[in-house]
Amino acid sequence: MAVVALWASTGCPESFAARHQRLDYANAAPGVGYVGSKVCARCHADIYQEYLRTAMGRSMALPDAAWLPKPVKPLRIHNEKLDRDYEIFCKGSELYQSESETAQNGSEIFRDTHRIVYAIGTGENGIGYLAEEGNYLVEAPLSYYTQARSWELSPGYELGDLGFDRLVPIACLVCHSGRPEPVPGREGFYRNPPFRELAIGCENCHGPGQLHVEERTKDAPVHGTVDRSIVNPADLPSHLANDICMMCHESGDARVLQPGKTYADFRPGTPLDRTVAIFAVPFTPQSPPQSPLLQQYMQMSLSKCYRRSDGKLACIKCHDPHFEPTTAETPAYYRKKCLSCHSEQSCGVALAERRRKSPPDNCIGCHMPRQNLQGISHSALTNHRIIAYSGEPFPSAAFHMTTPSLRGLVYLDQEPGKINSPVDPLILLQVYRDLLRQHPEYRASESRLLDILAKTQPNNPQVLSALGERAMLAGTLEGFAEAQKYLGQAIAEGSTSASDFDLYARLLIHSGSMAEAVTVLKRDIALYPYLTERYKMLALAYLKLHEYNLALETMKQELRLFPQDSDMRKLVAHVQSSLASSPP
Repeated sequence: MAVVALWASTGCPESFAARHQRLDYANAAPGVGYVGSKVCARCHADIYQEYLRTAMGRSMALPDAAWLPKPVKPLRIHNEKLDRDYEIFCKGSELYQSESETAQNGSEIFRDTHRIVYAIGTGENGIGYLAEEGNYLVEAPLSYYTQARSWELSPGYELGDLGFDRLVPIACLVCHSGRPEPVPGREGFYRNPPFRELAIGCENCHGPGQLHVEERTKDAPVHGTVDRSIVNPADLPSHLANDICMMCHESGDARVLQPGKTYADFRPGTPLDRTVAIFAVPFTPQSPPQSPLLQQYMQMSLSKCYRRSDGKLACIKCHDPHFEPTTAETPAYYRKKCLSCHSEQSCGVALAERRRKSPPDNCIGCHMPRQNLQGISHSALTNHRIIAYSGEPFPSAAFHMTTPSLRGLVYLDQEPGKINSPVDPLILLQVYRDLLRQHPEYRASESRLLDILAKTQPNNPQVLSALGERAMLAGTLEGFAEAQKYLGQAIAEGSTSASDFDLYARLLIHSGSMAEAVTVLKRDIALYPYLTERYKMLALAYLKLHEYNLALETMKQELRLFPQDSDMRKLVAHVQSSLASSPP
């Protein structure tokens, strides 16, 4: 159980546990309202102004924010592999991006232009951009990379022509914004406006402030040494303080919401595990932890500093969320943090040699080096394992992070004291399904669990969906028929999963049930209008039903949303030609 196992192995001092029991924060209860950071600023103006200069304080912004990079003149980027041109340009105070294709004769085949509505990212490595399609938020194809000081294709866009069709999921925005407003069951679909607070704000870490504002406005008495109307992470036990950071700084290999929960249900001061469960594939000496991307807490837990503190080292021991040193201030700032536990004599390198380096005497430069990110150009993050020397091997604990109750997975955020408690089987099923994309070795574990759930929860949409996918793996007509039955039942039981609709429609088309496929695909498109394959399947079903005009209208509808789809343009031309040449 990863970090929890390391923390619990040392035991929890009685005074610490008792203190936790006393600190039951009232604003962690459901129903306490959020007030927004500007309300907090009325009494905490200095802290708020300092916070606005931090990375979290600028995690999202409107594109005209003064600190954001702006193209001085229209910038054009050509991608040879995709044969596409991308532009970023300003019109007055507004920012735009476009994608286009040019024919060999110089004529423009298509141009898709969108106004940028939000900038996402702190600028430490770069800035991404979001556009709106109705109530959907979509990623723009160009991002700004700070290290290169240039606009280039956004991460992943070099792999395929994604245009402006990449929906922005709530799992992303919940950590890049203050208070996103997603519509449940509609990935990428948000209320209007999509944010109650744009950048990460006070209440993301302190919890909702309504009760605190009401009590302080009335000068209500504070009972005891801690004001329990608002969470102060500094007063929390280390594991609960770290849980606040883990919400966004620990991805593991699979993150699964607890049944009936949304990301908005997490309250600082309560265990993160009650909202989202985070799992990792166990490490081996042959495959130790690699990337620092969203693995900061796990890395810290494998450091000697964490383990020798009996698990009481918290992220806020070194990081002050309200303050961020400048680049020039960083070495001395964190060196002071190191010296709060270590001494000058702790370092084996002579002081004179350390001072000759640039910057001089920089603890984190040696012990927490920055590491380049695979798959994201011009980007690097600090490795939080706090190594004693370059090449230091991982501790043996890194390869013994599972527990007897869950040998095949590492449960990164399981509550202390619940390490041997059984894990909700529906959570495990979702974890296995998520991991199977890159770790097929979990297929047997998923299948064994699915056999049990098929008997205990036979009408659960998630179980039915997994049964359908397993039946398809047989690759037989019988397997396809069984999968069709399961997936149809999953949708009937309330599934809104895009993949369930997709697979079900494909199976209906494969079995010749075109009219039923049309019904399913129209419902699918209503839920997920920015998934191009649905339109192609619907057009195919209409063609099979000889509904050529409906097929053509579906194709044109797809092209209005996805003008970069050259294959669809060719198909539209072919169908139009056929209709024109056919007798009335």
